[in-house]
Amino acid sequence: MNVDKLNTIDQLTDFLDGTQPIAFGLASNKAERYQWVQQNIARFHYRDLDKADKSIVMRYLMKVSGYSRAQLKRLIKQYRDTGHLRPRQRTVAGFTRRYTDVDIRLLAAMDERHDTPSGPMIKKLCERAYTVFAQPEYERLANISVAHLYTLRKSIPYTQGRQTYSKTKPRASHIAVRCKPQPNGQPGYIRIDSVHQGDLDRQKGVYHINATDEVTQFEVVITVERISERYLIPALETLLDTFPFVVINFHSDNGSEYINKRVAELLQKLLIEFTKSRSRQTNDNALAESKNGSVVRKVFGYSHIPQRWAPLINRFNQQHLNPYLNYHRPCFFPRTATDSKGKQRKKYRYEDMMTPYDKLKSLPDANEYLKPGLSFEILDAIAFHISDNEAAEQLQKARRLLFNTIHEQEKIRA
Repeated sequence: MNVDKLNTIDQLTDFLDGTQPIAFGLASNKAERYQWVQQNIARFHYRDLDKADKSIVMRYLMKVSGYSRAQLKRLIKQYRDTGHLRPRQRTVAGFTRRYTDVDIRLLAAMDERHDTPSGPMIKKLCERAYTVFAQPEYERLANISVAHLYTLRKSIPYTQGRQTYSKTKPRASHIAVRCKPQPNGQPGYIRIDSVHQGDLDRQKGVYHINATDEVTQFEVVITVERISERYLIPALETLLDTFPFVVINFHSDNGSEYINKRVAELLQKLLIEFTKSRSRQTNDNALAESKNGSVVRKVFGYSHIPQRWAPLINRFNQQHLNPYLNYHRPCFFPRTATDSKGKQRKKYRYEDMMTPYDKLKSLPDANEYLKPGLSFEILDAIAFHISDNEAAEQLQKARRLLFNTIHEQEKIRA
């Protein structure tokens, strides 16, 4: 060590400031480092220095030895307590490996042969290999615990020797409540479903969003280009605003177009309860699915309609289809009868057939269900503005014009 000429605090200060031209080096041996630190603590009488001088000596020891301030404080405390510095050897023996890399590779090979069965089966196979078929290499694996077997499957030798591919496991969504709504004769419990208008040459068609109230069968159809967030959220806002009564419950199947955070946030903002269909309960959304066939498919058919025609179709829905369905198209409304065994049966009587609007008006205290600013006088003006036959004729005429326009434009594009 070539720092023997540094004997005073002033010289240490000059050295730390970089003005003292001196070369230094310290051996990497731990014992020599400790000896050098002990010598300098004694040489500068560290214990008797004031706080400022101790700081300078500490900086010097840190710079030359490479130890941190915390480490040097521990060494100074050891010197003050014992009068010397000695390295403390702390050798930890650790755990002895019971299963070697060879055993792990045997386990990987066993898993590969038998298509990765359960842990207990692999343990049994290892036992049979050693005891029944006298294969000595399986001696240690024959006594392995099932829990440790799964641990070895996660080890590096195992993963390096064998990679397995498993199907992505579905994750349960906590969005919406999985139950069947109970409207109890109150409107505002809507069922919703999507109808895709076919594919052609790998090109998707338009999507119809079909929503039906469970009690009144009041129905709203909205057509969008795609069921992505960009198109679906504005469509749902328009759909919910079209119903003349306050929407209380929104029920859908388990499709991801509805079971997502954006739809949940929209419904939460409007204070609408969000429910979804239960597993193996096909009737939970049967009303919307039946309307898909009896209304949407009857009007639009099954042929492909390109997505760019969605705005034109949606204008047709708002001006002709939705008013006709709700004010001029009668529907059956079932009566539920319970027999002596408690089984419920629905009966559809001719006397109970009426339009969704008439059903809404027939409900007890029907005025209480209407949205603020609406009254039956305003809705009567819409319902009785034209007759049922005139509404149907206008619908058919508008539909022919719609499909002729789509057909002619598609011929020009082709």
